Amino acid sequence: MKSGHSLRYAWTVVALLWVVALLNYLDRQVIFSVLPLLQADLQLSTFQLGLLSTVFLWVYGVLSPSAGYLADRFGPRRIILLGLFVWSLVTWATAHARSFPELLAARAVMGLSEACYLPAGLALIASLHGERTRSLATGVHLSGLYFGIIIGGFGGGWMGEHFGWRSAFTVLGIVGIVYCPLLRYALRPGGTTETSERGTGGFFSVLSELVRVRGFVTLALVFAGMAVANWLVYTWLPLYLYERFQMSLARAGFVATFYNQAGCMVGMLAGGMLADSWSQTNPRARVLTQALALGVAAPALMSVGLTGSEGIVIAGMSVFGMARAMYDCNAMPSLCQIVRPDARSTAYGIFNGAGCIAGGVMAAGAGWLKGSLGLTAAFHVAALILLVSALALLTVRVSRSTVGASEAAAPVAQPQV
Repeated sequence: MKSGHSLRYAWTVVALLWVVALLNYLDRQVIFSVLPLLQADLQLSTFQLGLLSTVFLWVYGVLSPSAGYLADRFGPRRIILLGLFVWSLVTWATAHARSFPELLAARAVMGLSEACYLPAGLALIASLHGERTRSLATGVHLSGLYFGIIIGGFGGGWMGEHFGWRSAFTVLGIVGIVYCPLLRYALRPGGTTETSERGTGGFFSVLSELVRVRGFVTLALVFAGMAVANWLVYTWLPLYLYERFQMSLARAGFVATFYNQAGCMVGMLAGGMLADSWSQTNPRARVLTQALALGVAAPALMSVGLTGSEGIVIAGMSVFGMARAMYDCNAMPSLCQIVRPDARSTAYGIFNGAGCIAGGVMAAGAGWLKGSLGLTAAFHVAALILLVSALALLTVRVSRSTVGASEAAAPVAQPQV
């Protein structure tokens, strides 16, 4: 059991990284709120606007596994600080872009720098929190991402309307750069339980090892399945609501994001506390909580595609958001039960990469389905994928000895420079 001091530090790290998570999604999302202003200022085509999103996603997804490996190799603390500094600097530089190539390069570098954060941040939190608090700590941290989406949506638009599209990037970049030395001081490693063990194998040897770990491939495929549903909702739901319910663009955007994220806030608390409590008596509790979440998310998403009632859409998106957060807050904790501590960032980086690829394919595939069968078919396909994923999770076996070995393998850190 952790001492009171260690537990306080563990939760302090969650609070510190919550701010980083918030900035992470603010920096990446705010550009979508000012696209019309940016298009008019730089005379961009709609194809070029799409490339700004695509290049970020491609770079972020492809480099996530190797970025996770760097966190395992050199320590999550260093990679978190480096990533925060670089993406904050790039955010500031975005405000000074004068041409499309400069803007595109900035988005590509942002994809690289932000790929470094999530695997490293979650691995650091996992190393500080044991079985009693790991899922809740992960969920609280991820709520920073949810808030970032919400604030980036309306905050970026508000600043763009009142001060121009460059203002939001300037402010966010400065905030991130100023936060770097404060975070470096607060995350000083002396006296923490962050693992001092560093992976020594090459990337491909670690990858080969992970693929052979029982249950890893299943968890990765399920993560990709959840990403399919998420990208469908983020990419196409506003247009679906606009066309089917004749909502205004503003209302369609609000309904598509607010209720989803509100449900996430409930789900991260419920999923975290349920899994942490249940895991004291059942070693499979975290995986089973994820299976339960996907089993709930599937009919919720299905209802969105079937109903003609705006109220049912709102209820469906709220439930979907809650279920999604219950799944998300147990993704890294489930990994911790089968993957050794010095390979966790790499493992989650692989999850991120698989999710980006699958989500990108679904975002494009839904566009094809829209032209032939309609977006309703895309929601049904995604719901079916979630249902199959829930059943797949039931096949993942985690024994008590596996949990114990994973925890025992995490050494107590020694002070590092």
